Amino acid sequence: MKILDVYETEGFFDEMLDNTGAPRSGMKNIVEKLVSISKEDFVKRQRSAERTLRELGITFTLKTEDGNTERIFPFDLIPRIIPAAEWNWIEQGLKQRIFALNAFLQDIYNDQKILKDKAIPETLVKSSAGFRKECIGLKPPRGIWAHVTGTDLVRDKDGQIYVLEDNLRCPSGVSYVLENRDIMKRTLPNFFGVGKVRPVEEYPSKLLEMLLHLVPEGVERPTVAVLTPGIYNSAYYEHSFLAHQMGVELVEGRDLVVMDGYVKTRTTRGFRRVDVIYRRIDDDFIDPLCFRPDSCLGVPGLMDVYREGRVALANAPGTGVADDKVIYAYVPQIIKYYLGEEAIIPNVPTYLCDNPEDLGYVCDNLQHLVVKPANESGGAGIMVGPHATRLEHDAYREQIKRNPRNYIAQPTLSLSRLPTLCEDGFEGRHVDLRPYALYGEDQYVLPGALTRVALKKGSLVVNSSQGGGSKDTWVLAE
Repeated sequence: MKILDVYETEGFFDEMLDNTGAPRSGMKNIVEKLVSISKEDFVKRQRSAERTLRELGITFTLKTEDGNTERIFPFDLIPRIIPAAEWNWIEQGLKQRIFALNAFLQDIYNDQKILKDKAIPETLVKSSAGFRKECIGLKPPRGIWAHVTGTDLVRDKDGQIYVLEDNLRCPSGVSYVLENRDIMKRTLPNFFGVGKVRPVEEYPSKLLEMLLHLVPEGVERPTVAVLTPGIYNSAYYEHSFLAHQMGVELVEGRDLVVMDGYVKTRTTRGFRRVDVIYRRIDDDFIDPLCFRPDSCLGVPGLMDVYREGRVALANAPGTGVADDKVIYAYVPQIIKYYLGEEAIIPNVPTYLCDNPEDLGYVCDNLQHLVVKPANESGGAGIMVGPHATRLEHDAYREQIKRNPRNYIAQPTLSLSRLPTLCEDGFEGRHVDLRPYALYGEDQYVLPGALTRVALKKGSLVVNSSQGGGSKDTWVLAE
């Protein structure tokens, strides 16, 4: 038996097969080769890939009631394939969105024209947990705020791709894109030439190139570092992976000190100046003299050196306001305001609980909606109405009424699916897509992405912290 011989799309939009069971347009050759594998051979290859994951220690840290647990990130061997034309559309849409969000950040921390013109409510911006009054008047190097972004995309049952949310603080997951590809090449080495799959291996060099673009003037031999909260952070594997791939220092706050007006790192030969920091610490903890005074993770005085232009930070502090899920609802207006263009990739229709009319609708229809807190990450705090009980609806309704500014709601989309190897064979599982983009001298979108998959049957939650896994994403060259 070949894989997918008895696979059913069950009326969902399948990313690989159309409703007749044939490969979708643009991916015929590569899908036909993939599905020619026998089920037994495929299972054998899947187990081989899982052994490799364990041997390489590709993990993430999961916070539980019993403490932190390090887990292997589940990986499924059937890839998501994206034809060239569709990827070109996604790439253009992401660049448009990121350019506009950077203009928004520069504006709200300086001239605040968009607020004065009332294109977006000032109260919503300034009440955002990600808005940092300490950043008012800040002018980051080269005028760029969000250097690394990960934008979550989903496809509904009608085939339309939507932006689900923006991640402009410390987006995680790109290391799994690179590791997934490495494992796929070991496991299915003869497939990559068939569909002309675009490579992803250049990401670390592109990331370093972007960071070097931020080096302060006059520095001839810059030092670049990745700043991590430490081994207990859920993304510590990624922090160490990226530092290793770029050949730069991996440091914690305790390794750095502000001295003589510069940020310096301790070395066996004394202190050495650090010029660019790819920080993977949230704003709250990055400098206890500027943000949370009880933080033990950051570097006291770092923000003063940053303001004076003697060190560059990626991403700039304050970018979190642009991925507040309430601000997300206004991104089409933000694009229109700064660029005079319609958004290429649409948002998912969104209800703002801060709006009394929307609040009434949301409270009356929780059983049909997905409700999200404005500033959580990793799927925390999300209620999927159709999958929740009446008691959970009641409890969530009270939460919303106590702090309506903190919640949005969206229709429950019928997310697209992909064949996934399960205990009983190949079954459809819902997926999303997180492409990664860099903004330095130019914008660069990695021609690949993290396809996250909800491994639990019927689940719409793809986050790794909620039991999700991943797949490799094959962007075709033509």
